[in-house]
Amino acid sequence: MSLARKHRERVLAAQTVASAPDDGAGHVPAAVSFPAAGANATPADRAAAQIAMRLTHDLRRLKEIKSIDKKIEAKREMLPEYTDWVKGLIEADKGVGTGPSGEVAPTVMVWAIDIGAYFDALDVGEFLLRHDVAMPARYNRDVATVLVEEIADAAIKVQNAGEAFPLEILARVDDLTDTADMHDEARAKLMKAMGVELLRHAEDVEAQEAPTALNHALTALREAQRLNDRVGVKDRIKRAEKLLAACATATTATEQGGNNAA
Repeated sequence: MSLARKHRERVLAAQTVASAPDDGAGHVPAAVSFPAAGANATPADRAAAQIAMRLTHDLRRLKEIKSIDKKIEAKREMLPEYTDWVKGLIEADKGVGTGPSGEVAPTVMVWAIDIGAYFDALDVGEFLLRHDVAMPARYNRDVATVLVEEIADAAIKVQNAGEAFPLEILARVDDLTDTADMHDEARAKLMKAMGVELLRHAEDVEAQEAPTALNHALTALREAQRLNDRVGVKDRIKRAEKLLAACATATTATEQGGNNAA
């Protein structure tokens, strides 16, 4: 895509919502819809119709792909075609509008998670949450739950393979969704993923920092257990408690040794 086209898409995306009335708080009302691309349509209207048509075509293409890996590969190829449109919406900061083109930003958020572009997904997610944007019906969840479940599932999959997942991503998900109402099972997954990474960090820090780090890990793991007793963190809680007890024993021994020396 040329630089000129990139700029044009951002400008037109912003125009589709910037010209719409809002509720005084920067939100485009749900009842507002933008004209179809007819003879009297503005350039922004035509661009909205085109981006909606592109999304419809890509969704149909994805539906025909059976392999999960191939679906992810296809999404990786498709996403750049929507990037500048979504950037334009975020810059306008007045919502996503309604109709088929209004589904672009939420879909981009999910696809970004699917390909592992978590920071990009969270930028879009923050925007969607700020404007109370609904997810397309096909996802059967709201924005906050999608962010929590999809990123937590991705993290747990990585962790189960013995690898680390960036804690800063999980912490940002938690920060963005901490007041959202959702099923306990979804939140438990996020707490588990955070607890696993915090425990990994606690095992690597210097001895004097370990108790604080272990307590942070235990807080997350115990919350996961409280929310869903089948989430699978009991062994990690036991390990963290054992390490914390060992730290206390070592500290006591050090203090007693110091007193004897005196």
